[in-house]
Amino acid sequence: MKRLVSAMLIMLLVVGLVAGCGTSQPQQQQNQPSDQQNQQSEGPKKIGLVISTLNNPFFVTLRDGAQKKADELGYQLIVLDSQNDSAKELSNVQDVLQQGISVLMINPVDSDAVANAVKLANDAKIPVITLDRSANGGEVVTHIASDNVAGGKMAGDFIVQKLNGKGKVVQLEGIPGASAARDRGQGFTDAIKGTQIELVASQPADFDRTKGMTVMENILQAQPQIDAVFAQNDEMALGALQAIESAGRQGIMIVGFDATDDAVKAVNDGKMAATVAQQPEQIGSLGVENADKVIKGQQVPKYTPVDLKLITK
Repeated sequence: MKRLVSAMLIMLLVVGLVAGCGTSQPQQQQNQPSDQQNQQSEGPKKIGLVISTLNNPFFVTLRDGAQKKADELGYQLIVLDSQNDSAKELSNVQDVLQQGISVLMINPVDSDAVANAVKLANDAKIPVITLDRSANGGEVVTHIASDNVAGGKMAGDFIVQKLNGKGKVVQLEGIPGASAARDRGQGFTDAIKGTQIELVASQPADFDRTKGMTVMENILQAQPQIDAVFAQNDEMALGALQAIESAGRQGIMIVGFDATDDAVKAVNDGKMAATVAQQPEQIGSLGVENADKVIKGQQVPKYTPVDLKLITK
């Protein structure tokens, strides 16, 4: 009887030990997830890109350059289109700040109006990078753009040379308040200053092809002699080209800015004289490169210039 009781006690002890060992390992796995599981739940870091408009080939290329670099560096890029509306731009920034971004890249609609959006990001402790157009307010860690003053002067110098320093010219301006419009206009004005070239009209067409055509139609009716047109972007230049061709006017030289595919084709076909080439893909790519440095706590320059060149036939 004593032997039977001892044997039963031993069996109960063994069963208890086995049961304990069987449940302890799964409980440890459940309470302590692996590093890989943690990494999957966190996902890649996010970078926001609020862009002035995707109804313009230049900014589509800028976005594509940013996306390519973001994919390369392992970031999730969240892109929102402001549709050339400063109120929508502010709403877009509010939206993207709620999505857990680490850096905000913004291509402003208007350099003054964007200050409110930049300050929202500042208040949220999110670093801001401006692309192509600057912000006249708020704190920006770096601005990445072409030298628009130099580009406007490049276009103006070309026109002065081709007209031998005299003639009547028209300027189609971009969105009033945009730094690119202001700077390109300044460079162009500096180039023709001191020559016999007369600026007979200078009107905004908001960087838009349809508006460029409409504004140019009105100028053609008011100005019997026009020797050249400088448009502050290619979309307006192509709109001006449509208006000039429809009016049957001959001998008007057109110079644009951005070197979009349509404009370069027009130059090669002899319909436009030149376009100033920016590198929007590089602007977008450099934006993400600098965002990556900011996220890693590295220093970035306050201004990163992107080279320009003149495209002619």
